Amino acid sequence: MAPRSAPRSALRDFLESESAGGILLILAAVLAMIVANASSGTAYHDTIHAVTGPTLTEKLGPMTVHLWINDGLMAIFFLLVGLEIKREFVDGRLASWDRRRLPIIAAAAGMAVPAFLYTLVAGREPGLAQGWAIPAATDIAFAIGVLALLGKRAPTSLKLFLVTVAIVDDMGAVAIIALFYTAKIDLAALAAAAVLLGIMFALNRAGVKRLSLYLLMFVLLWYAMLLSGVHATIAGVLAAMAIPFEGTPGAPDSATSPLHRLEHALHPWVAFAIVPLFGFANAGVDLGELTSDEAFAPLPLGIAAGLFLGKQIGIFGSVWLSVRFGIAGRLRGATWLQVYGVALLCGIGFTMSLFIGGLAFPGNALLIEEAKIGILMGSLVAAFAGYAVLRFAPPHPGHAAIEADSAAEIDTDGDVRDTSETKGAVPV
Repeated sequence: MAPRSAPRSALRDFLESESAGGILLILAAVLAMIVANASSGTAYHDTIHAVTGPTLTEKLGPMTVHLWINDGLMAIFFLLVGLEIKREFVDGRLASWDRRRLPIIAAAAGMAVPAFLYTLVAGREPGLAQGWAIPAATDIAFAIGVLALLGKRAPTSLKLFLVTVAIVDDMGAVAIIALFYTAKIDLAALAAAAVLLGIMFALNRAGVKRLSLYLLMFVLLWYAMLLSGVHATIAGVLAAMAIPFEGTPGAPDSATSPLHRLEHALHPWVAFAIVPLFGFANAGVDLGELTSDEAFAPLPLGIAAGLFLGKQIGIFGSVWLSVRFGIAGRLRGATWLQVYGVALLCGIGFTMSLFIGGLAFPGNALLIEEAKIGILMGSLVAAFAGYAVLRFAPPHPGHAAIEADSAAEIDTDGDVRDTSETKGAVPV
């Protein structure tokens, strides 16, 4: 009888799906730019903003294709983000403070410095101050897609570092959206959302594992959040926190864990459908009448500076200082030049930056278009610069041996950890 193969780890599936999904996202963004600037550009914009109905809330009016993508499908994207955050904090790379320290420091600096540079360049202009968070986010799919183009030249430790920083970065972006990009609050709807979330946590505590029940509650929670004035996509992250989870430290994912099953089920849909569709619907900028004055106006220039300069200064500077003062150790098998290359890639803020850009300037088509130009400029320069640095950076002297060890650890586990520490499943 043939030996039974070990289950694939969540981390390996994540890296592979994010790599392929990131490349697809790049292609979707390029296609959107081509279509928007071709003779079919009018049809593209008409289709994206076509009214489909119904009117779910008076604040948004009749639902359009664009609203269904940004407020509906992106809630599923945020649900997956929430599942990844919970898994990593309970049973993954962020399960202990020793592992959390460097990604949290790097992500915090990588959000603060871009926001500061944006404020310095564009924040003093009337009506632009609320865009400060646009360059603060990192697009994990896009960045991992660029890393995938490098093949084995990119050390595993850099990929893991990029993933963990992006997860913490996503947490910060979710908090920013909830706190700073929330319209007038409907207290009754918010109370209903709180009750629904409480029921979900009660089901978790009662040991209920039926995913269909949690997904139904998620849809109801999404609608309550939509009515409340808090952006509806936040429902995805909140719902994820209530999904039952069976931790398996030092072992592959639990086959009976609802969180693991839902995460694996959502990954291909999010990576290969939702995120590329979002990119196609939001990246189409008409460049036909774009002048140099518009391209280098304070808004796009502030965003581009925040993404390209702010991210590399914040992330690389914080990592170097953390190692210099003994707060964290060096990344295994990576040179400082390679760390700098990944810090550059963190300047790709495509998906989340486009999302926040739409929230920062609601109803102002001109500013939203200018924000898209800045996001595209900053992200593309960061992507090409990061790729070039990593492509030509000399590898670490022990690169081959370290990569072999890391690959073995990831194949047998969901993380790079001591695989001898195998414990029983712990429900969360």
